[in-house]
Amino acid sequence: MFYALITLIALVAAAIVACNLLVARSGIYTHDALESLPEAYCALVLGTSKWLAGGRENQYYRNRITAAAQVYHAGKCKKILVSGDNRSPSYNEPRFMRTDLLKLGVKDADIVCDFAGIRTLDSVIRFKKVFGQERGIVISQRFHNSRAIYVARHNGMDLAGYNAEDVSRYSGIKIKLRELLSKFFCVLDVHVLHTQPRHLGEPIKI
Repeated sequence: MFYALITLIALVAAAIVACNLLVARSGIYTHDALESLPEAYCALVLGTSKWLAGGRENQYYRNRITAAAQVYHAGKCKKILVSGDNRSPSYNEPRFMRTDLLKLGVKDADIVCDFAGIRTLDSVIRFKKVFGQERGIVISQRFHNSRAIYVARHNGMDLAGYNAEDVSRYSGIKIKLRELLSKFFCVLDVHVLHTQPRHLGEPIKI
C-alpha cells in the first residue's frame, strides 16, 4: 500500500511537470517589447482581482492595466476587451479594468467588457465564439499568457502575448504555485475534457 501510494504521487508529480513544460512552450509567442509585438484589431486583457485580502492593490492587476494602455497608445490595437469575473455587484473585474483604463487615456468607445470571463479558458474561447476575434493580442504576465495562448492555438486562434511586468518573487510565490496546477488542468481541459466556457450566448460585435 505504501509503495503504491508513493508510485501514485510520483506519477501525478510527473504529469504536473510534463503539462507545465508543454504549456510553457507557448511562451515563444509572447513579447516583452512593444516593438516586436504584431498589430491586431483587438487586445484581450485577462482579469484578476484589483484588491488583495489586506486591502492593498494587486500588483498583477496594476501591471496588466498599465501594459494594456501601453499597447493601445502605441497603436498596436484599436479595441481592448477586458474579460473577468463578475460574481457580485461589489466584485466586478471588467468594470474595475474599464474604469482604470479610462484614467490612463483609453477612449471609452474602444473598451469592451466581457463579464463572463470566469476562467482563462472562458475568456479566450469567448474572444472567438462571442466576440468574433480569431486573431489578437492577449495581455497578462508571461506565465499566464502562455496558458492563454495554449488554449487559443488548440481552438483555432492566433494570439500574440504582451507580457505585463511580473511581481517580485516573494510577492508572487502563491500565484506561481497555483499556476503549476492551472497548467495541469489546462491540458486536461483542452485534450481530455474538451471544456467549453460556462456561458456563451449571442455574438457581440466589437
